[in-house]
Amino acid sequence: MRLRAPVAARRHEAFDLDELAVRARELGCKARKLSDDWPRAGLSLAAEVGRQAPWPGEGSTLGLWEILANLGAADLAVARAVEPHLDALAILHQAGRPRPEEGTTWGVFAAEGKDARLEARETADGWRLDGVKPWCSLAAEVSHAVVTAYTGASNRRAFAVRLQAPGVTSESSEWSPHGLRGIVSTPVRFDDVPAVPVGDDGWYLERAGFAWGGMGVAAVWYGGALGVARRLWSGYTSREPDQIGLMQLGAADLALGAARAVLAEAADDVDAGRAEADCGALLALRVRGVVADAVEQVLRTVDHALGPAPLAFDAEHAQRVADLRLYVRQHHAERDAATLGRSLLAAGTMPW
Repeated sequence: MRLRAPVAARRHEAFDLDELAVRARELGCKARKLSDDWPRAGLSLAAEVGRQAPWPGEGSTLGLWEILANLGAADLAVARAVEPHLDALAILHQAGRPRPEEGTTWGVFAAEGKDARLEARETADGWRLDGVKPWCSLAAEVSHAVVTAYTGASNRRAFAVRLQAPGVTSESSEWSPHGLRGIVSTPVRFDDVPAVPVGDDGWYLERAGFAWGGMGVAAVWYGGALGVARRLWSGYTSREPDQIGLMQLGAADLALGAARAVLAEAADDVDAGRAEADCGALLALRVRGVVADAVEQVLRTVDHALGPAPLAFDAEHAQRVADLRLYVRQHHAERDAATLGRSLLAAGTMPW
């Protein structure tokens, strides 16, 4: 699956996208049968992909997003393990840090919670972290993470942390979703844990790559919607659809086409330097909004078209739907649309 052809992506050429999708799907199927192999197997693929995936913003952004979309179409849980690893590597690269050691796997822990606060303090022996970070996905499985922490009342900075260091503890979690069951998110406690700064105060949120990473997540959502829509296609190519069925096929195609087009155009903008600062933040809101709407349209259309049977008797389809419904909720729906409207007014220029 390509977002657009042909694709000019030098490092991306190292990947056979079809083969990558087959491997991701096989890993996902194995994970559902042997839970003790999951998510370790997905992270091994993350480490492999990370060695060759292109950097965003350096001429091959579309190639990177095609990798993410193909993984999402094959198995969202696998994609959910790979995406933050690639994002962490990109963050370190953007900060001028050296490439991490071979065999390491990475997460990005940047969420905030009202009852959790992680603070960083500088000592004679370097920086140390104390406190609790919420929503840390795969914290018990990845070896390292880029973690944001407060350096003052409101200032935050990113840090690279080894999660096997003394003082790092994954706290108990009530994680019990129907979707993305293997991608466990827990609070993590840090007690006097050494950390290496990644950028200055505020850099993590202010860098252009913050918006690029958010659009990379949208590429995974798009891939997930493709996986669900393919079940509709297989259902209607095995029997003649009626007029409503034809309409449903058309509706799915329109939604996916809009998502594909906005991702392809955004990749061009990123590589051309048109997605920096406020322009990048605005573009990310648009891209994520269009793709999230497309995902919800596809989910609704396929539900209406196929009825309850696949959700009840087709385990792979039911899991895809559950995974996608949870993953796309990283988009804040109407609240993100309101943020987009506020940003448009603040820009002061009629956008259309």
